[in-house]
Amino acid sequence: MNAKKEPQNNTIAQNKKARFDYHLDEKFEAGLALQGWEVKSLRAGKAQITDSYVLLKNGEAWLIGALITPLNTVSTHFVVDSTRTRKLLITRKQLDKLIARTHQKGYTCVCLSLYWKGHLIKAEIALAKGKQEHDKRETEKERDWNREKQRVVRHAQ
Repeated sequence: MNAKKEPQNNTIAQNKKARFDYHLDEKFEAGLALQGWEVKSLRAGKAQITDSYVLLKNGEAWLIGALITPLNTVSTHFVVDSTRTRKLLITRKQLDKLIARTHQKGYTCVCLSLYWKGHLIKAEIALAKGKQEHDKRETEKERDWNREKQRVVRHAQ
């Protein structure tokens, strides 16, 4: 029996809106400091990071606006705050680079996704520069054209 294991999708939540609203420059991987009930909720896939961003303050990185909905079984035992500020665990060298770049004009730091890496939960964060309206339209046209190309190739075969 040579049963191959299919690759598991380790993604918990994605921020597709950030890819549309920003030009992404450089990506980093950061750990998250979480409570036990948050890990259980993330295992159940109850996370949303659409409106989240990273705040760099006092030499630390914080994830703000990420929504982790508590499970019904957990919310009876604890007083939970589903949108609390969570600390990002990142190396000093990467943090210094983020701080230096965000002080430049127009740069911000956004969270792109949450995912499993072994038994740990990681956040993919990126340095980003805001897009203007014409850039967003261009991105939409390019995405539509790529989709149309795929249809043509599929029907030609």
